[in-house]
Amino acid sequence: MKNISVPASDQLSPESQQLLEVFQKRLGRIPNLYATIGYSSNALKGMLAFEEDLNHGVFNAKEKEAIYLVVSQVNGCEYCLAAHSLLAAKRGYKPAEILDLRRGLATDVKLQAALQLAKAIAENKGAVEDSFKNSFFEAGYNESALMELIALVTIRTFTNYVYVLTKIPIDYPTVEKI
Repeated sequence: MKNISVPASDQLSPESQQLLEVFQKRLGRIPNLYATIGYSSNALKGMLAFEEDLNHGVFNAKEKEAIYLVVSQVNGCEYCLAAHSLLAAKRGYKPAEILDLRRGLATDVKLQAALQLAKAIAENKGAVEDSFKNSFFEAGYNESALMELIALVTIRTFTNYVYVLTKIPIDYPTVEKI
């Protein structure tokens, strides 16, 4: 079986190198997952553009972290759980809240509806029971929010699958299993 390793910068195309420079400047390093996605400049460019567009949507940064945590938990992505647990803490979530979010639980009723729908989407490949959609709409979300929630599940599923298929080293503090 072929092992996939984190590429050195000189193994990547100039376009991928340029795209990854942003992380080097912002974080002082390039996360292993992003470097690995950089094997394909098209995949990296598309993913970064998709994420950037979603930064201007219905869900704020804190809500997105919650959604990313539940999706990453469903998909068994230790890398994204580590990265997004750290980011969730920076957004103000406490350790116990982060564990609950990974389980799809939130104290805020509206966020709870979004988490439950995101979890159901990830678990059932989109074929969710009507009750999850109904709860989402009853919580005050609309069709635009539904499309963005599906997009958030999709983008995180992509990175989750990259890790699950490559098992690259996790370069964030690891989190407990639940």
